[in-house]
Amino acid sequence: MMKGTINPVSNILIKGGRVLASGGTTEGDVLIAGGRIEAIGGEQRADGADVIQAAGLWVVPGLVDIHCHLREPGFEHKEDIASGVAAAAKGGFTTVCCMANTNPVNDNAVVTEFIKRRAEEAGPVRVLPVAAVTKGLMGEELTEMGELREVGAVAVSDDGKSVRNAQRMRLALSYAKCFGLVVISHPEDEDLVDGGLMNEGYWSTALGLPGTTRAAEETIIARDCMLAALENARLHVAHVSTAGGAEIIRQAKRAGAPVTCETAPHYLYATDEWAQGYDANTKVNPPLRTVGDRDALIEALKDGTIDCIATDHAPHHLDDKNVEYALAASGISGFETAFSICWTVLVKSGRFTPEQLFDKLSLSPARVLGIDAPALEVGSRADITIIDPEAEWTVDPSKFLSRGKNTPFAGRTLSGEVKRTIAGGVVVYRGE
Repeated sequence: MMKGTINPVSNILIKGGRVLASGGTTEGDVLIAGGRIEAIGGEQRADGADVIQAAGLWVVPGLVDIHCHLREPGFEHKEDIASGVAAAAKGGFTTVCCMANTNPVNDNAVVTEFIKRRAEEAGPVRVLPVAAVTKGLMGEELTEMGELREVGAVAVSDDGKSVRNAQRMRLALSYAKCFGLVVISHPEDEDLVDGGLMNEGYWSTALGLPGTTRAAEETIIARDCMLAALENARLHVAHVSTAGGAEIIRQAKRAGAPVTCETAPHYLYATDEWAQGYDANTKVNPPLRTVGDRDALIEALKDGTIDCIATDHAPHHLDDKNVEYALAASGISGFETAFSICWTVLVKSGRFTPEQLFDKLSLSPARVLGIDAPALEVGSRADITIIDPEAEWTVDPSKFLSRGKNTPFAGRTLSGEVKRTIAGGVVVYRGE
């Protein structure tokens, strides 16, 4: 049994929480039987049930992450599916979608089926594979998207790389449309990056580090939005980090392009100023941007330009980060801090209501990919997260369940904490 879990039971009774049900927020109990929600609201009774006292806590649909890296197969020293699922559960996630940049790449049915099999062995947290757009992530030959869809891929992406050839991207969008698949774009012009290590601006100059222009992200966002409109094919833009990128997507949506997008918690909190001290844990791709970008992303979330929040969980071994900034791998281990960062920055500050935040972390990401959304309604699969809104805690990477301890938030005090995660009627994480 994994650390942080308890044994499955046949019935669970959640007592007295603030329940974010499909019909609205209510006070009352939630009864779970046989892995599904049997009753909501009022005072419920169930002899022999495992009782969870939830007075003062939020009881919400399980969180959904449509962009993470579980590293298996091939990079199990960074993370494997079992450790990734445990970390996801601790972060309140009951569904996660893992990217294709494994080794071998998830560009064929054999790898997709391997990931699904390993996920089933890991427990009831749903792991949904995102397959590659091109074979080997090389940007040349398109994958067999129909076959990948058939064996369980929920989207396609060359995440970690942009599809460099615009005609190839156009064909990918057209081909994916035939199978009802969303293409997830990694917006990065490698020529414009040109060896950049952080956001190009005041802090890159002050620290003497090569900078990456925001145009490297924004030109590809513009290109891919135009191609999506041309083909009338679904495009989802990953990890938007700049004010300009958000504005391009806003205009594309207004023009009727079938485009959605996400940002990540670290772009809503940290900025390029955090690179002072050359802490390689601040190195992420795309890079941390300015205060102005951060504020613009929050506004874009609020007005619906940015559809959802995704962790871009990118765990690394200590040896990948404990090197010079230029040599360090990019990425943040994000599962276990994502919710609390968002609660602190968006809800505690008064910018968002809790309901608005949970939409961005649960219902909206599911809508983006067209997957089943967790729902607190009678008969639904019991995917539930229980949150303590008043709790404060200090980030200690040594306590992460993820193998990746790489985070720039170490030592930061955050508000809001996951207390229980229930997936398929099984308690997969129990906090203190």
